[in-house]
Formats: sequence, C-alpha cells, structure tokens
Amino acid sequence: MPDGPLHGLRVLDVSTILAGPLCAQLLGDFGAEVLKIEHPVAGDGMRGHGASKDGHALWWKEISRNKRTLGLKLSDPKGAALLLRLAERSDVLVENFRPGTLERWGLGPDLLHEVNPGLVIVRITGFGQQGPYAGRAGFGTLAEAMSGFAHLTGDPDGPPTLPAFGLADSVCGIAAAAATTMALLHRERTPGHPGQVIDMSLLEPLMTAVGPSPTVYDQLGVVETRHGNRSTNNAPRNTYRTGDGYWVAVSTSAQQIAERLMRLVGDPELIDEPWFATGRGRAEHVELLDKVVGDWIAARPRDQVLAAFAEAGAAVAPVYDSRDLAGDPHVRETGMLTRVEDADLGPLLMHNVMWRMSATPGRIRFTGRELGADTDHVLSGELGLDAAELAALREEQIVA
Repeated sequence: MPDGPLHGLRVLDVSTILAGPLCAQLLGDFGAEVLKIEHPVAGDGMRGHGASKDGHALWWKEISRNKRTLGLKLSDPKGAALLLRLAERSDVLVENFRPGTLERWGLGPDLLHEVNPGLVIVRITGFGQQGPYAGRAGFGTLAEAMSGFAHLTGDPDGPPTLPAFGLADSVCGIAAAAATTMALLHRERTPGHPGQVIDMSLLEPLMTAVGPSPTVYDQLGVVETRHGNRSTNNAPRNTYRTGDGYWVAVSTSAQQIAERLMRLVGDPELIDEPWFATGRGRAEHVELLDKVVGDWIAARPRDQVLAAFAEAGAAVAPVYDSRDLAGDPHVRETGMLTRVEDADLGPLLMHNVMWRMSATPGRIRFTGRELGADTDHVLSGELGLDAAELAALREEQIVA
C-alpha cells in the first residue's frame, strides 16, 4: 500500500504530552517517517497516561503508532550532539519544552538551522515563545480555562466546566500538523528550500475554536455566559431523554431542519410565528420549543425516535459511550475505528487515520513501540556508531 503524501519526509518528535505527539502522529499517519525521541531512563510521559493492560499503556499504542523509538538524553552534550546529527538529515522537528530549554541544551533554532537550513521547527508551548506568560508552565487545562471554553461550558447556575479529555492539546496538535504542512509547502516552493520556526501555543487554536466572543464583547459590550446544552444562536438545540432512559442530541442550525422537526413533533403551527424564521428568534423562545420537543421524545423509545427523525429528515444523534461507538454500524463500515496488530496485545482497536484521501491515503503501519526499540538501528545503521560507542553511551544513560 502507498504510505501517504508525506512519504519520504522525516520527523523528529522530541515532544511529550499531548499536542506535539498528536501532531507527529498525524504526520506519521500520512507517510512521514517519525523518530520518537524519549528520555533514556524515564521514557516519555505518555507511557504513564491513561489505562493499561498487562503493563502496556493503551494510549501510547495509538499516539506513538508509526513512530520508531529512540532513547536519547538531550540535556547531555553528547545526546544533544547526536540529535544535531539526526536533525541534519530530517525535515521536521516537533518540541514542546518551555521557551529557552532547547537553547540551554545547545539545540536552539539557530544551531538547528546551522546544520540544516531547511528544517521546519514546530515549537509548542502553553502561551507561545514571547510575551509575559511565555515562561509559565503551560498545560491544556490552563488553555481551556483562559480561552473562554470553561466559562461558556456548564449549566447557567453551575461552575465553569473543564472538558474530561485533552481538548486544548488535541486542537493544538491538529493545528500544528496543518501548520507543518504549510511550512513544508513553502519550503518546496521557495528557492533555497528554507525551513522556518512555527510558534504554536495551546491557547490560541482553542480561542479560535471557542468562537467570536471577543468580537461580540468589543462591538456590543456583551460578555457571553453559560447556558448548558442550549445554544444562543438557534433552538431547539439540546439533549433530551427518551422514554426508555437513553439520551439523544437534537440540532436545528438550518431553518428547514427546524421546520421539519416541528412537523414531526406535531406543532407545525409554530412555523408560522414571525420569531420562528430565524435561529436567534427561535432561541428567544427556547423554553417553549424545548418543552414541545422534549415531551415528544420522552414519550417514545430511542429507536423509534431515531427512526422518526431519519424519516422526517430532521437532525438527531444518540449520545454514545465508548461501547456504543465501537458497535455503531456506520463507524464500523466506514472504518473510523480499525484493528491493528500489536506485538504485545494482539489485534488492537484504535482510531483510524483522521481523514480519507483518494489518491494518497494514510495508514497505520505499526503501533507504539517499546522504549529504545530502534536506538541501535538509527545510531549504528545511520550515524555509524559502533558497538563500543553505544555501550559507553548506555553506561552513561545517554541512550537507551
């Protein structure tokens, strides 16, 4: 099978939890050769995140798929020198240390570009490389708080609510992969094929995802507030409990969908109300619309609700847990989840590559590997270190 549009490119992943590894995973999914650089003793922090089975971290198996692993102590001059040699023959380096850390180790962008002017350096931090917060510890939770996400999430009379997963890191990782491919395209099109530095914060991509609240405040002086599962832009939009105790989510972002829903639930006369003609007008009558839709759904079992919505052309989805998602026929048939053979656990269910490309599809070639699984191959086979040199570096805990 083809290995994707990034085949032939090499990525050095010297990042950890979570945005940087996801960025590198996406590049690897679509053909890039990724070398995962880990501390030779502690390993990568992702190895200790999430559930495990028989001592094998399940998240690691996915986030580090398509990555060869190399244990290398970058804070030691000998380890830094080896990374410079790897950077010399690479296309991308992804890192997420605090600003100044790589420079302190003798691995700053100036030195990296000295050995490889075409290197794309992706620097992921909480708040960016510059500004008053640049030196702060930066984690996704902080970005979720500062971006406005937590302020807008939750019930109106409840506290600001953080997501139950790495939202800021995930949004940032996807954005970083997009930025990387833009930099690679620029390099390809520009005489001399220069690299560049990408300054990516956890905060900024999530600010964009949260929406235009700053613009609304700037122009109208309005600070938006929490409103649960409802929307201030349209209604009905909520989660509703079915007669047999399940939950479904309903959306009416399009006017035609809202009209179909009213006909389905037996209140077509509401369509003729002047306020029904816009999403904003419907949102102002959310109590009425939620009651109409909620009562209709509560009187029927989930399967009947879903079938009726489908027949009417209205928009609904069941609220799934992981078991539901794994068993869903659409998810299964389209391959959104796929089983990959793992050396430790056998057939392993995980998310497939994130999108389908007709001419250059991505694929999962192998799952996350053990610490240092490819150290000898890379340092000996590519950099020419002999057995005695490797043994000495291992004795000093500079490689693993």
